[in-house]
Amino acid sequence: MKNSREKSTILRLMKYVKPHAFFVVAAFVCAVIAAAAQLFAPVVIGEAVNCAVGVKNVDFKTMTIYVIILAGIIAAVLVFQWLMNVCAQRAAYLTVRDARRDGFSAMTDAPLKYVDGAAHGDLSARISVDADQIADGVVQGSTQIFTGVVTIIGTLVLMIRINGWIALAVAVLTPLSLLVSYLIARGSHKYFAEQTKNRGEIFQCGDEAIKNHALITAYGYANKAEEDFGKTNAALNVSGFKATFYSSLVNPSTRLINSFVYAVAAIMGALFAIDGKMTIGDITTLLLFANQFARPLNEITSVITEFQTALAAAKRILDLAEVPPQDDNGKDVALVGNIKLSDMSFSYDPEKPLIQNLDLDVPKGTMVAIVGRTGCGKTTLINLLMRFYDPDGGTVSFDGEDAKNLSRSCVRRAFGMVLQDSWIFKGTVRENIAYGKPDATDEEVIAAAKAADIDGFISRLPKGYDTVIDDGDGISQGQKQLINIARIFLTDPPMMILDEATSNIDTRTELRVQAAFDRLLRPENGEKKTGFVVAHRLSTVVNADVILVMDSGKIIERGTHSELLKKNGAYAELYNAQFAH
Repeated sequence: MKNSREKSTILRLMKYVKPHAFFVVAAFVCAVIAAAAQLFAPVVIGEAVNCAVGVKNVDFKTMTIYVIILAGIIAAVLVFQWLMNVCAQRAAYLTVRDARRDGFSAMTDAPLKYVDGAAHGDLSARISVDADQIADGVVQGSTQIFTGVVTIIGTLVLMIRINGWIALAVAVLTPLSLLVSYLIARGSHKYFAEQTKNRGEIFQCGDEAIKNHALITAYGYANKAEEDFGKTNAALNVSGFKATFYSSLVNPSTRLINSFVYAVAAIMGALFAIDGKMTIGDITTLLLFANQFARPLNEITSVITEFQTALAAAKRILDLAEVPPQDDNGKDVALVGNIKLSDMSFSYDPEKPLIQNLDLDVPKGTMVAIVGRTGCGKTTLINLLMRFYDPDGGTVSFDGEDAKNLSRSCVRRAFGMVLQDSWIFKGTVRENIAYGKPDATDEEVIAAAKAADIDGFISRLPKGYDTVIDDGDGISQGQKQLINIARIFLTDPPMMILDEATSNIDTRTELRVQAAFDRLLRPENGEKKTGFVVAHRLSTVVNADVILVMDSGKIIERGTHSELLKKNGAYAELYNAQFAH
């Protein structure tokens, strides 16, 4: 079962290696030439030794020629080994680049359900750490293995030409090291897989601690966070130690066997020399070949360790790269903002129903506020409108067309969205505002910033709209929200969503954000836009055309602010709880 999984991983990985076959083939050709050149070195050394036998009859002229030939062989080996490494590195990192690219692309195109259900730190580890493991182990390791095989075959052939019996002894005894390495590698594979898994977990643990440092500090959770990290780190330590310990047994075990083989070859060579069947140069050549025959086996066994790690890492990133993308089939039309939900049902877990038999009709230009207790389904309803998820039953319709018949990109382009946690990426203020419309002119960007009431703040920055900002540059949450609203002013979509966008900002900034959102929905010169406001602060929803009160996935009340207060029901209870004083 394990072997079939490894074979499957290798076949999948070959898909990424194939486009760079030129560099792979070039690396193998250079490896063959370098290995072949190395094979002649012992022969030359042996002939040089024969020239030096007998102090009175040293053939210095012939020995000088052999020395020059040996120098040329060494130079050729160095050059072609260098070329082999260059080509192997090129193939390795192009392969990793493609695998990393597809992994990231698959993650961005994956259904939101997949990303929500995965540890984000682990996903980052797959794209960064695991991808690098492939370069270290698979492509370069394969080249080393190929070089070793060429060296072993060539060495064996040349040994047989000198003395078949010694060649037979070396050929029979040396493979014992391969058997030992195979048994050790087979037992250590599970530890390498566990080590790779633990590495992703520790990446996730560290990522969470860094992102939530303020919260950890505020709640005095540092000791517990260190304890949790310590447990994860200890698990990685155990799996890493076991993987390293078992794999480290390979090299000394094989070297012990190879030393025994070398001793046997030396003794046999001495016996043949005594009988006059071999010269001292022949013995020297054979012993060098015996050592050279064993060295590739040692290299191959050491590569096996890296190969095991690389395969475990490759499986993780290939699994990510092969996550099926969310379908984006359907018509691509311009929507105007009429929305209708008919008998809609949805749940994240089939065992726990959330939204059931929901009906809602929102004509174009209507501002809808959605309120209710935490977990009642407000954000889920927004996710369904944006087609981050599709309903389990019933329909969501836009302008009379079932959303399933429309492309997801078509639906999402029609919405402008400001979330509770606004996102600012590293780039200029201009680039951040133009995120949804990269080809926007400077005049359009400035007009959008003025409409969002953020132009004054931007003009006070060191380089104005050309100032490079980042999420951690001291920009307030309110300023981030206004930049996000400026993005929507620039794209001017027919429908808007404000999902808890004022929950993290002060009251004064909330008024600015609310005013900007009102200008978006109800422009002075233009048609009203359809808008959805999800809020816990009821002060932001009092002017809505209709307020929906949700509980357990159902709309339990609907009406205007004044109508719902007169009903003295759930909305009135929520409102009075906030404004009783």
